[in-house]
Amino acid sequence: MTARRGGRHGAADGASGATRRGFFTHIAGIAAAGAALTAESTAPALAKTDPAAPAQDAQVEPFWGKNQGGILTPPQGHTYFAALDLTTEKRDDIIALLKAWTNAAAQLASGKPIDTFTRTELAYNYDTTTTTTTTASSDPTPTPVSLSDSGEADGLSPARLTLTFGFGAGLFEKDGKDRYGLAKQRPAALADLPHFAGDELAPERTGGDLSIQACADDPQVAFHAVRQLARLADDVAQVRWAQTGFLPGYKADQTPRNLMGFRDGTNNPSIADPAAMAEFIWVGTEGPDWMRGGSYMVTRRIRMALEHWDKSKLDLQEQTFGRHKPSGAPIGLKNEKDTLDLDATDKDGNYLIAENSHVRLAAAASNDGARILRRAYSYNDGVNFTAERWPPWRQGLEYDAGLFFISYQRDPRTGFVKLFEKMAKLDMLNQFVTHVGGGLFAIPPGAAQGEFIGQKLFEAA
Repeated sequence: MTARRGGRHGAADGASGATRRGFFTHIAGIAAAGAALTAESTAPALAKTDPAAPAQDAQVEPFWGKNQGGILTPPQGHTYFAALDLTTEKRDDIIALLKAWTNAAAQLASGKPIDTFTRTELAYNYDTTTTTTTTASSDPTPTPVSLSDSGEADGLSPARLTLTFGFGAGLFEKDGKDRYGLAKQRPAALADLPHFAGDELAPERTGGDLSIQACADDPQVAFHAVRQLARLADDVAQVRWAQTGFLPGYKADQTPRNLMGFRDGTNNPSIADPAAMAEFIWVGTEGPDWMRGGSYMVTRRIRMALEHWDKSKLDLQEQTFGRHKPSGAPIGLKNEKDTLDLDATDKDGNYLIAENSHVRLAAAASNDGARILRRAYSYNDGVNFTAERWPPWRQGLEYDAGLFFISYQRDPRTGFVKLFEKMAKLDMLNQFVTHVGGGLFAIPPGAAQGEFIGQKLFEAA
């Protein structure tokens, strides 16, 4: 038996006439309470559940803790990611929003609906016989409206929902303006990503001041969570771009395949190794106090030219990745987890794993030991018109599908940037993929009950 969500539906709004969305939101009850893929690892989530707890807890991932969930959590089947732009000029609005988000996220992760909250809207009086709008004055009347959870997740289990929050560079400074007095708190590691060779990043799918990533084993649960959080942000922040993603069903000891048919995430550091996580993933004493125990998230929307890929020979595909397609083993070996031998050659002295293969260029041995934690998802957004940037330069309707790449690292400059600068120039895979969007976000540490996500940042400033 799984945990069930409550059945709250629209509360009476208290308005005398019909209402239209207004200009200011009061986050009342909620704010008050707030004051890579890792498939080869079968490690538990960040906090273990009590073995004596009811079976329904198996569908609940803990929200409160030292680190945010959704990083070391074994990957769920679906994700809904949203980047938001801040629209308020008031620092206190952001604090109130983060308190509301923290409290709501804890409720959503446990399978509960969000609390009822109050919004001030502009009320109009409608004459239903003439369909005209009349008001007693030249301006409509501000009217408080009580709103509740939208309800589409009622009756669904929590589906291991996790919610991970991030801060983009725009929270600290935007267009040269320190809007919230936070510019001096911007971590050096949150430096703008460089422009990489082949980047075709669309502005409408890139950047953002805040980020939310919902992951769950039910896509409706993931979307529902982000939808509620976006409602709470009304008049403080608005969604800039969003991306869904999915993983295939796989066993705990298997690595999922991406849409090119290859296993994705084989060489991840093990989430069961605390020393590796401390070395490569969690921010330590080198970072500002408010970021210690946090991480940095790089997202990239990578479109795959699947029509082009599907016409290529298996041998070329395997040489491109540096792995055998059926087994996932490095070229020349038999098993997926066999250790990469980058020095192995054939009888003519040629490297078995090509010098410009994906796996060689991404290997820690090729990057001074640099490692990241991949937590990527496939995406499929239908078809649209595109022009390929490699022969045969096909133009026309193609799948808008590929990989929503997500990685976590202690410092992007020594993680993703170090790895990808070389890959962007040399990787054989580039003839089949294009980076069309993404962002970089500081992921602060988790929160204890009574705290809110990012609290130490605002206390430091």
